[in-house]
Amino acid sequence: MPSIFIAATAQHVGKTTLCLGILSGLFKRFEKVGFIKPIGQRHVEVSEGQHVDKDAVLFRERFNLDIPYSDMSPVLVPTGFTRDYLDGKIEYTLLKQRICESFERVRRQHHFTVVEGTGHAGVGSIIDLNNADVAAALGLEVVLVSTGGLGSAFDQLALNWELLKSRGVKVRGIILNKVLPEKIPMVLEYIPKALKKWDVPLLGCIPYSELLQAPTMRDYELLFGVSLIAGEMHRYRHFLNERFVATTAQQGLHSAKRSELIITHSSRDDIIHATIEDELRSREERSEGDLERGMILTGHIPPSHAMIEAIKRAQIPVLYVPLSSYKALQMIAGFTAKIRREDICKVEKAIHLVEEHIQFELLCHG
Repeated sequence: MPSIFIAATAQHVGKTTLCLGILSGLFKRFEKVGFIKPIGQRHVEVSEGQHVDKDAVLFRERFNLDIPYSDMSPVLVPTGFTRDYLDGKIEYTLLKQRICESFERVRRQHHFTVVEGTGHAGVGSIIDLNNADVAAALGLEVVLVSTGGLGSAFDQLALNWELLKSRGVKVRGIILNKVLPEKIPMVLEYIPKALKKWDVPLLGCIPYSELLQAPTMRDYELLFGVSLIAGEMHRYRHFLNERFVATTAQQGLHSAKRSELIITHSSRDDIIHATIEDELRSREERSEGDLERGMILTGHIPPSHAMIEAIKRAQIPVLYVPLSSYKALQMIAGFTAKIRREDICKVEKAIHLVEEHIQFELLCHG
């Protein structure tokens, strides 16, 4: 039964997003498609005491996969795992055996199996199970995913290709993700020329999508470890812009945009009230409808009860974060939104975009 290993050249290149589209496309070509993520880092609890990689949950629920979680996510690397491994408390042979046996069970029961790696080819080296090692152990060819571009993209591909080559792993093809639309013609012309030296095809060139990069209030709830104080029905609203407002309310909202996340101090009642009034006015005029905004309030003194009630009446999604504005902005700047199974709009967009731009014949058969 054919299988493929999907690896990235770095973090945040959209590997999981691509896997969603790839599985969807494979289901149009094969009756039974399997999925496994051999080594996971970010995990969730699916039942009492059972933790699995979050991507395993996403794929199992999205595609109704009849695969035990223990096989979809055989090895997890939580905090402290690496130290235990280096101290000899965890055996390499048992980890490798668990991965290989899970993969074999999934592979035998499906017409095509997708194996999703973790990060770039070298991730996992400290426990002797990086992506190149795992692909070699499973006897799989690898599809390398990198972000769009030319020189920098190829440089990243070269580093990963060399590591895979050193383990005897063949690269079946390359997928470039998040390619700016205006650069697609150039990428399609020159990347295949650069790949000739490896005799590796370009399997896909996925356009950049603003929606797929847009964070939601749920992302910020998890980032800051707090819950919405209002607007829970808009938890998965996407924000295409983020702006810190510290000027007067009039100046701050003069250049406000639709689908914007406004960040301000919790003591700025003028800005909060102005945002609420702007939102209500837009709804009443019906010319623009809901402006689809949200707010993050910072500072060590929470907003008053009266202010919270006003926010709730306006049904604007708002978070209160008990941090300084500087610290909150620093965390937001370093944050990359991930695709979540509850975010149906983003999942559907990812599937459609990827399916449309992948050469499945080459992906499936090399």
